[in-house]
Amino acid sequence: MTGSAKGLKLHTLEGMGTRPTTDRVRENLFNILAPYIENSKVLDLFAGSGSLGIEALSRGAQSAVFSDSNEKCIDIIKRNLQHVKLFEKGQVFLGEAQLILKKLSQHGEKFDIIFLDPPYRKGIIPPILQFLEENDVLEDRFIISAESDIDDELPESTGGMVVSKVQIYGKSKLTFYKRNI
Repeated sequence: MTGSAKGLKLHTLEGMGTRPTTDRVRENLFNILAPYIENSKVLDLFAGSGSLGIEALSRGAQSAVFSDSNEKCIDIIKRNLQHVKLFEKGQVFLGEAQLILKKLSQHGEKFDIIFLDPPYRKGIIPPILQFLEENDVLEDRFIISAESDIDDELPESTGGMVVSKVQIYGKSKLTFYKRNI
């Protein structure tokens, strides 16, 4: 952790149910996102421990919404937000990503930064990208970070968004999407 939560260690789910983003990948991810973070609204789908959204809050994001379908992950996210004293800047939702996106859209929520870090090799990212667009939850100047297995096929574009950068770290790949202008 850096920023206001520097030096604080987050709780994680024990076992192989989640795959935390490695420190190296997270450091590089936030170097790329640095220009976008200040006062941004963040959505951390498939949040796991909430480390990506919490890191963004720690670095100056205005607010973060965390979503995961695992109840134990939701409990850990809440504990982590309390631990780093950022609980008031976060909202935490239990449920499937598409249902949460629909709910957020119905409440007029829009996001500047979206983290997608679903289970690898399940083909989850392409339909979620489509769903993000269809449900109007993207600010005009958004950036999406999608973490996947190096062999996962991700679209170069989907409607109004296009790949702006791809970074490879061992077996992991970060794909960044921005508005297609």
